[in-house]
Amino acid sequence: MSSTTARTDGQARPAARKGTRKKASTTAHSATAPDHRLSLLRQMLVIRRFEERCVELYSSAKIRGFVHLYIGEEAVAVGVNEALRQEDAVVSTYREHGHALARGVPTDAVMAEMYGKVTGCSHGHGGSMHLFDAERRFYGGNAIVAGGLPLAAGLALADRMRGSTRVTCCFFGDGAFAEGEFHETANLAALWRLPLLLVCENNLYAMGTSLAREHAQTNLAMRASSYGMPAWTVDGMDVLAVEAAALQSAESIRAGNGPHFLEAQTYRFRAHSMYDPDRYRAKSEIEQWKGRDPLQGLADRMRSEAQLDDQTMKQLEQDVLDVIERAVQSAEDAPTEPVADLLRYVTSEPGSIT
Repeated sequence: MSSTTARTDGQARPAARKGTRKKASTTAHSATAPDHRLSLLRQMLVIRRFEERCVELYSSAKIRGFVHLYIGEEAVAVGVNEALRQEDAVVSTYREHGHALARGVPTDAVMAEMYGKVTGCSHGHGGSMHLFDAERRFYGGNAIVAGGLPLAAGLALADRMRGSTRVTCCFFGDGAFAEGEFHETANLAALWRLPLLLVCENNLYAMGTSLAREHAQTNLAMRASSYGMPAWTVDGMDVLAVEAAALQSAESIRAGNGPHFLEAQTYRFRAHSMYDPDRYRAKSEIEQWKGRDPLQGLADRMRSEAQLDDQTMKQLEQDVLDVIERAVQSAEDAPTEPVADLLRYVTSEPGSIT
């Protein structure tokens, strides 16, 4: 079986499946249109600045509990969501701020949820790890590693039984690949040809355990292909490459070709969580990956093709900062949940079940 290796030329290389090979092609609009590229850059910048602000707010005890930052992985959330449609479903992990924002969950609602305020997207009940927005078919972050995979399979099964062409996209990390839920879900999805896009964000570390210490075979796409589904490896630091691979996979799924697996090779620039001292990675490794910053990479490409200048970038930065600060102020001003409502959504209302 052929190996799947990351490439830096904007293409994805698939794992071999039944002797065939496929090549991901970049869509015309994402490859050339300045407006589209600027939109991608803006979305990644919103995620980056949102999370940087969360670090400050966490340090000042405005945000509490566990917080898992997505800094460095923005190209995956933005690229994949760009390939999805409004009617599709997304299931996420506990590192889901970027997924929620890329999906279109309002910045105000996400920030308010971080504060635990009632105006949050989960009414303040979820916090950082449990963002949820049914209207946008964003079915939550899940605190359990691999916990979202069976849920995603259920959503995909429901759509298949209805004869719908909707796609369910499930994000998960390389640590989840070691869990039984992944293998059970992959097997069932392939067996029943479910319309499921499995997106593994391989950032090389499951909490503090490196990929090589956890997996005897580190080629995750090749292993996923053993379940009889097309499996792709893509440069997760290149938003255009991610978008192209996700779009091709989504179109194939809609055509009735069953589940697809996309391994996005990426890296988190920050520790696993705000509680993590991050002593298991060499600083030189982190700096090397920062040299492949997805935001800077896209900006540099646009500059080289005369699609971005200093003034536009400066204005973009200011616009994004304004959005973040408005979200912070909105969260500050939002009410906390009344004590009388603490059991709301936990137990049923009297007489509501007949």
